[in-house]
Amino acid sequence: MDEVEPTQRQRGDLGPALIGAALDLLADEGVDALSLRGVARRVGVSAMAPYRYFPDKAALLAAVARRGFEALGAAMRAAAAVDDPREALVGIGLAYVTYALDNPALFRMMFGSRCQSSDPELRAVRDATYAVLSDAVTRAYPHAEHDALILGCWSLTHGLASLFLDGRLSDRTSDSSTEVAERVSRAMLALREPETAPKSAECLHLRRVRTGEP
Repeated sequence: MDEVEPTQRQRGDLGPALIGAALDLLADEGVDALSLRGVARRVGVSAMAPYRYFPDKAALLAAVARRGFEALGAAMRAAAAVDDPREALVGIGLAYVTYALDNPALFRMMFGSRCQSSDPELRAVRDATYAVLSDAVTRAYPHAEHDALILGCWSLTHGLASLFLDGRLSDRTSDSSTEVAERVSRAMLALREPETAPKSAECLHLRRVRTGEP
């Protein structure tokens, strides 16, 4: 396609088109191939046209990351829209891992060192995504130490997604990513409620030995 200067109407539409092209380029060739010139070629405009919207590559990466966090947040919010707050947490974990596996290059870029932008819009959408998990944890465990629990839930879910992306679980389990993510999420929830879980006779005996209970 010949490179052309965009018309006034095209200039109004060019921002989203550039971000869409950047997402495609990222998925096809990886973050190293992502550049303003490469995006311009994909859209079919002059090499200078993207600079009207993004002053440099960092600004382009921030815009692409914003789009990624918006989509991830939407998936997490949809998963959290259930009555049972603990099932909401399981759903959020599944949505998070699924998004990572469906968008590996974008997911890595969103959380990678190349995208530590100070862009206020990126910070806002990133915080809004984190708030989906934060709100779900608070709803499920209203009396817990929320900061530590929220960080623990995120660390576990993000770590699981990263292990899948790096192929580190292929020799550990033959189950699907969805099955593993659900089991891990439920195991994490079970750890939060030891006082309500059924206690075996051995556990009760050990507690009596420790405390001197009859």
